Amino acid sequence: MSTPFYVSPQQAMADRAEYARKGIARGRSLVVLQYADGIVFVGENPSRALHKFSEIYDRIGFAAAGKYNEYENLRIGGVRYADLRGYTYDRDDVTARGLANVYAQTLGTIFSSAAEKPYEVELVVAEVGVEPEGDQIYRLPHDGSIVDEHGSVAVGGNAEQISTFLDQRHRDGMTLAEALKLAVQALSRDPNGSEREIPAERLEVAVLDRTRPQKRKFKRIVGRQLARLLEADGGSAPTDAPSDVEGGEGAESSGTESPAGTTDVPKSTDSGGDVESSEE
Repeated sequence: MSTPFYVSPQQAMADRAEYARKGIARGRSLVVLQYADGIVFVGENPSRALHKFSEIYDRIGFAAAGKYNEYENLRIGGVRYADLRGYTYDRDDVTARGLANVYAQTLGTIFSSAAEKPYEVELVVAEVGVEPEGDQIYRLPHDGSIVDEHGSVAVGGNAEQISTFLDQRHRDGMTLAEALKLAVQALSRDPNGSEREIPAERLEVAVLDRTRPQKRKFKRIVGRQLARLLEADGGSAPTDAPSDVEGGEGAESSGTESPAGTTDVPKSTDSGGDVESSEE
């Protein structure tokens, strides 16, 4: 009888981590930035049907890089957790910290299990506060650890270089237009240091806007409004402009109230991922 091949636990975990990192590195990078009125999500995504960014609940947004089918499963699980907790207890009991803990447990269990491969994903969970001091951004790598971020965060293939670029230039109190331009500038930098142009139609942009009168603060920015923001000199175009904006994120509603305010409508599980099924 042949002797089983032995691999030390340390080596096995290192191999699994390297496998996950290589899968994530094949994906397009995305950035999440704080600005004066909220949090903006920016990524390169030529698809208008599949999204990197999605709404989870009233004040909570989700961003992911890596393998689409894997982080879409996580997104749907997060939506179900948030809707159930908000309906069972109170809407204010649904927080980014609680959701990040749920994701951390799931990712950590999968990463340490020898029965299946680790997830090739890296997540960002963000919650906009009533004031800028209340904003929360959590980054969750493939191994289920939680990193509390402030100001800016980048995930995906070129995340380290982009994060360094953002750390040197991001500042508190930026307008939406300034934060958006900084994000696009960071994403347009190649690993070799050169820059390329990313047209507006290849950008996916969403915000958690604390100034919106609705309970739900998540909104996508597209079309003419996105073009105006990219062309603005410094001021931010109003984010509640009706033209070309998916103001209510209707396909991704999260616990919206009925006109009578008596019940919650469950969130639909639309596609919320990247353009490629494997981020190759």
